[in-house]
Amino acid sequence: MTGLNRPLRLAINGYGRIGRCFLRALLESPEKNNFLIVAINEPANLESMAYLTRFDSTHGRFTGQVETGENCLLINGQTIAVDHARRPEDVDWYGHEIDLLIECSGAYGQRADLSRFLAAGCPRLLLSHPGFSAEDVDATIVNGINQNSLNGSERLVSAASCTTNAIVPVLDLLDREVGIDQVLLTTLHSAMNDQPLIDGYHHDDLRRTRSAMQSIIPVSTGLARGVERLLPQLTGRVQAKAIRVPTLNVSAIDLTVSTERPVSAHSINLLLAEAARGPLKRLLAYSEAAHASIDFNHDPHSAIVDGSQTRTAGTHLVNLFVWFDNEWGFANRMLEVAKHWSRHWPKPE
Repeated sequence: MTGLNRPLRLAINGYGRIGRCFLRALLESPEKNNFLIVAINEPANLESMAYLTRFDSTHGRFTGQVETGENCLLINGQTIAVDHARRPEDVDWYGHEIDLLIECSGAYGQRADLSRFLAAGCPRLLLSHPGFSAEDVDATIVNGINQNSLNGSERLVSAASCTTNAIVPVLDLLDREVGIDQVLLTTLHSAMNDQPLIDGYHHDDLRRTRSAMQSIIPVSTGLARGVERLLPQLTGRVQAKAIRVPTLNVSAIDLTVSTERPVSAHSINLLLAEAARGPLKRLLAYSEAAHASIDFNHDPHSAIVDGSQTRTAGTHLVNLFVWFDNEWGFANRMLEVAKHWSRHWPKPE
């Protein structure tokens, strides 16, 4: 049960990839009785929303029941009010009586814009992206790292990003156990909806005007800043780049770390495998099987270390390969952050 001693009343703003994954992750969770989605705000029409809830090219058919009513979705018999507003002020958030808004549109990153939701009746926001800067949110949380820093006074919380959730627990473990001197990260990320299927005028970044399904495309990334926000002891020691690849889902991070203490591929794999069985069990998995990316579609872990790909050069340079479902894993982390945060909220009088 949440800290309110009743189901947490949630709304979703932006019912795209992460918004729909969040809803499905909640309904597949053993914690589903502790949450109630009461409203969704999405500019798309109701029939399209229902259709894309039923049928998903990446995660398969929804096994429950989806129907439409008057300005609402009915999912497994539960009525979810639907708005189609394009501005936070145009939704009656007060009327929905929500405890938390799950902000999945990605359209709001500065505190001034996020505060518009608060002024319009949302008591709290959980963001599906890092925000433009650390100052734009009250806290940035990666579950398994700093969730205990929440005290209930926060109103704007970020769940960071899928890549940050994937790599920060691994880096935190390595830094504690072998010491980190320098970090190089390359994300191999599945195509995203800011890329066109065929060449077109879709983005100011000229590379993102190219067909997502025909090329491997380097793009800019804020992952280094995201890591440093969560692990400030590594500030100035992290470099990152990102490459989009023509797959629908499941991404990977090629991680190279120079260590302060001597290591071997065996010792690093042993360390990560033990963590996956122990303190990081829900977040981190470990495998040495002959994997392809599709093996991790719909995997709820933040990261899966592929031990078969671990390499060392000398005794202080280690290279790791980390898989992650960039949709499903992140949606599950958002759900966990919402649950943990709610435990600290004051009980209603």
